[in-house]
Amino acid sequence: MNVLVDNMQWVLLVCGLLTLSMIQAVFTPRATMRTYFGEAPDSKASDLLMRNWGMLVAAGGALLIYAAFTPEVRPLVLTFVGATKASFITLVLLAGGAVLKKQAGLAVVIDGIMVVLFAAYLLATLQAPAG
Repeated sequence: MNVLVDNMQWVLLVCGLLTLSMIQAVFTPRATMRTYFGEAPDSKASDLLMRNWGMLVAAGGALLIYAAFTPEVRPLVLTFVGATKASFITLVLLAGGAVLKKQAGLAVVIDGIMVVLFAAYLLATLQAPAG
């Protein structure tokens, strides 16, 4: 069978833990924003938005970990989390410049790898013979 399909539980655990690490934004929104984007606006509204973003990303990580142990939810979880990661990648690439020189650029690469792995898994399982 497909090596990726056979090892998807481990792939999901690693991807889930990496994604879950964005929980840091909930607790340290300004430091996280400065690290990832090179600036940290000093306002309660920007803290709120960063905390919310971090929580949503972390929730995606938790879903990936859940999907590692619950194969029947994998297609839905991979589609959802893959779409959110692809959206993030697109937005960062559109912002370009200084943003890409920060940790957001590294996140784009890592998230891009995850999106490719998720898509490859979904394609492999769609083409798998029934039975």
